[in-house]
Amino acid sequence: MALDHPLYKILYRQPNPEMSSFSFWEALMCHLLLWGNAYAQIVRDGKNEILGLYPLLPENMEIDRDPKSGDLFYTYHAYTDEKPGEHDKDIIFQRDEILHIPGLGFNGLVGFSPIVMMKNALGAAMAVERYGSAFFKNGAQPAGVLEHPGVLKNPEKIRENWTRVYGGSRNAHRIAVLEEGMQYKPISLPPEDSQFLSTREFDVEEICRMFQVPPHLVQDLKRSTFNNIEHQGIAFVQYSLMPWIIRIEKGIIKDLLLEEEQDVYFPKFNVDGLMRGDYQSRMNAYAIGVGNGFLSPNDVRRLENMDLIPHDLGGDDYYLNGSYNKLQDAGAAYAANQPEHSDDDTNEPEEQDTPEEETDDRFLRKKRRKKYKNGGM
Repeated sequence: MALDHPLYKILYRQPNPEMSSFSFWEALMCHLLLWGNAYAQIVRDGKNEILGLYPLLPENMEIDRDPKSGDLFYTYHAYTDEKPGEHDKDIIFQRDEILHIPGLGFNGLVGFSPIVMMKNALGAAMAVERYGSAFFKNGAQPAGVLEHPGVLKNPEKIRENWTRVYGGSRNAHRIAVLEEGMQYKPISLPPEDSQFLSTREFDVEEICRMFQVPPHLVQDLKRSTFNNIEHQGIAFVQYSLMPWIIRIEKGIIKDLLLEEEQDVYFPKFNVDGLMRGDYQSRMNAYAIGVGNGFLSPNDVRRLENMDLIPHDLGGDDYYLNGSYNKLQDAGAAYAANQPEHSDDDTNEPEEQDTPEEETDDRFLRKKRRKKYKNGGM
């Protein structure tokens, strides 16, 4: 890690005196998800070193190109009080004064708002929400008509009286009294017939699909089990977070690093904590890493947020299992342990002594030699 680089403190700890790094990146991520673009003002000193980053509202920003030089410039409409001393005026920023992280867009310069792109789906969800609000505001009673066998002189008055006495959730389940042969007939579909609950569930999935968020992260656990919840979390990091993370990392390289630094330094968001599996899987992986020499004990302890072992006690040492051999050397160790036989020993005639004429030890040694020559039979 480049701990001595001036950007380390700004990106990791505090981008400006008024914000922590968490609040800063949270605000920029919110801008990306809602407006499709994230902007931050770059404050530099006389040496062109970055002193701080301040987020700017995307809805007040416009991007244009200078017709003479062809360079991009940013026009910020400071109609609010988020910039002290700058009210109701346009501020022009040059390209090197703005950190711009665009979302998905057709020209690569300006991103499109996911809200605008999915406005039809959101409009349907809002319509269902308004329907449910009106339904329960009316005491969960469907609308209907009052029928009278004759001709009414003032039907508006009857409707107003009916709504005042029986309308609203506070008047729900009150007993109505009808006079002069009047009848009440409902004309609206009940929620179960119009699939009100199913539509609301689909709206939740549609919004999750818009931002590529698994439903279990918004407390929709219908399709989640103990067997797949871990893999759904890992898939969320791989397919939902990583595209946004890469956008931010590339934006930092483009706008914050000098041209000569871009081949030396690079930003990296650490998502290892989100990718971690269960305890047993992690321990098995660490054991393989330490046993094969690409992880030291302190590497493992850093991943688990544990105190490090001192260097002189072997905390930074790498170990390798010494029993591993190359494939072509698989029989070398076995052959080295076998006794060597000279040509003289091979041509010597075997002694035909009987067991009665030799000692027991000599007889057993000859028997073992015969068994070895016959292939162990």
